[in-house]
Amino acid sequence: MQQNEIYEQARLSRDARFDGRFFVGVKTTGIYCRPICPANAPKSENVVFYPTAAAAGEAGLRPCLRCRPECAPGTPAWVGTSTTVQRGLRLIADGALDGGDVERLADRLGVTGRHLRRLFTQHLGASPLAVAHTQRLHFAKRLIDQTALPMTDIAIASGFGSTRRFNDAFRNTYGRSPRDLRKRRGVLRSTGSLTVQLPYRQPFDSRNLLAFFAARAIPGVEVVRQDRYLRSVVFDGAHSVIDLRDNGECVLLTLHGAGTRALLPLIQRVRGMLDLDASPDDIARVLSRDVAMRRRLKRLPGVRVPGAWDGFEVTVRAILGQQISVAAATTLAGRIANRYGEPIDVAVPDMDKASAPRVLFPTAERLLGARLKNLGVIASRADTIRRVARAVVDGSVGFDAAQGTEEFCNSLLAIKGIGEWTAQYVAMRSLKDPDAFPYSDLGLLRAFDAPERERMKPSQLKACAEAWRPWRAYAALLLWSSGTNSGG
Repeated sequence: MQQNEIYEQARLSRDARFDGRFFVGVKTTGIYCRPICPANAPKSENVVFYPTAAAAGEAGLRPCLRCRPECAPGTPAWVGTSTTVQRGLRLIADGALDGGDVERLADRLGVTGRHLRRLFTQHLGASPLAVAHTQRLHFAKRLIDQTALPMTDIAIASGFGSTRRFNDAFRNTYGRSPRDLRKRRGVLRSTGSLTVQLPYRQPFDSRNLLAFFAARAIPGVEVVRQDRYLRSVVFDGAHSVIDLRDNGECVLLTLHGAGTRALLPLIQRVRGMLDLDASPDDIARVLSRDVAMRRRLKRLPGVRVPGAWDGFEVTVRAILGQQISVAAATTLAGRIANRYGEPIDVAVPDMDKASAPRVLFPTAERLLGARLKNLGVIASRADTIRRVARAVVDGSVGFDAAQGTEEFCNSLLAIKGIGEWTAQYVAMRSLKDPDAFPYSDLGLLRAFDAPERERMKPSQLKACAEAWRPWRAYAALLLWSSGTNSGG
C-alpha cells in the first residue's frame, strides 16, 4: 500500500496514531487539519497530504481552528532520515532562526545554506525559515489559548521579536488578530503561575520515566513526589522551578518564578528532557523483530529515553556513577550541589520551602577548583570532574545540538577518566541521540543473565545491539527496566 493510500485510510478513520505524522490540506477551504479533525471529512479529490504543518503553511494554507494543528504531537518524520535535519530542528527550537539567518545555521551544522534548504525540503517539505515561522506561530497560538499572558509577552516568548510582527503574522495566517482568537476560547484569568500543555504521542510510559528520574533525583536540585517532577533551573538569567505532571493526555508544565522572554526554548528543552517527540510505533517496528525486545515492549509499550536538563550536570552525574550504585552516586551529587550550587528563592505554592528545589546544580566554572574529596568523592573521579569542567570552560567540550554524536563522544573520550560508557550515556541523555548505547553498562549485561551461562561480554552485547539500530537507546531503557539498574 502506497503512502497516500495509508494517509487516506488514516484520515477517513481519524486514526490517532497518525496525529502529527502528516497534515491534511483542503483545497476547497484553504485550511489544513490534523488527520483526527472532527469536522466532516472532505472528498478525497479535494485533499492534499503534507508531511509537516510548515509544508502546509508554505503552500498557502491556514491552520484549522477546530482541530488546532498547533496541538498535534511532534512530527517524527525526520527521525532516522537525516541527522543534519535532526540537529537543525533542535537548533531552530532553541531560537537559531529567530533572526532569520539560514546561512549562519547551516555553518553551525557544517553544510552550505543551499544544501540545508534542500535537506529540509526533502525531509520536511518546507524550508528552514518556514519551519521556524510555523513553530513560532503554533507556539504563540497555544499560549493564546492556554494562558492569560498579555499579547506583548506572547509575542516575545514565541520569538516574533515585536508585537507588530506578531500581529501581522496572525492576520496573514488566520485572517484575524490574536485578541480575536483569544475571544473565541473564552476569558482566561491569571492564577499567578504559568501552566502550558505539552502534547505527546501515545502510548507514553510516564510511570517508568518518573521512576528513572526519582532514583537519580539530586537532593536540593530535583524533587519527585508521586506523579510529579520538579527541578531548579536558570534560564535567560532567571531562577525558576519547572513543575511537571502527566494527566494521561499531555504533560502539564507549570513554571514557578520564571520570566516569559525565553519561554519557547525552555519548553523545547523540557520536551527533550521527557522525550515527548518520540514515535513509539517507529521504535516498536524495529525492536519487535527481536524476540527478547518484543516481550519487553509488550510490558512497556510507551518507553521513553530520559533526557537531561543540563549536559554538564549529567556528565558529572555519570562520572560519579562509575562503578558505584545509583543511590551512592545520587548522594554524592547532592553533596556537590549543596556545597557549590547557587541557592534560589523560588516559591512553589503547595510545597514548603524545605521540600521544594532550593539550589541550582553548580556550573563548570564553580567546579574548576572544587575540593570534592572532602565530600566523599574518590580522588580519581574528583580529578576527572575538574578536567571536564576545564574542558567545558575552555570550549573543547560542549553540548551544542549542532555537533554529531561521534564528534561529541571523541571530545569527551579525550579527557582522562572518561571511558566509552560515560560518553555514550551522556550522548544518550544530553544529545538525545536515540541510537547511543552504553554497551559496557553492568545493568545492561546483567539483563541477559541466565542460570549456567556466562555473563554476556560488552563486545557481545554491542554486536547483538546492531539489530536494534537506530533505536538502541530505547533498547537500553527496556533492558534496564528488567529489574537491573545502571550506575548513571
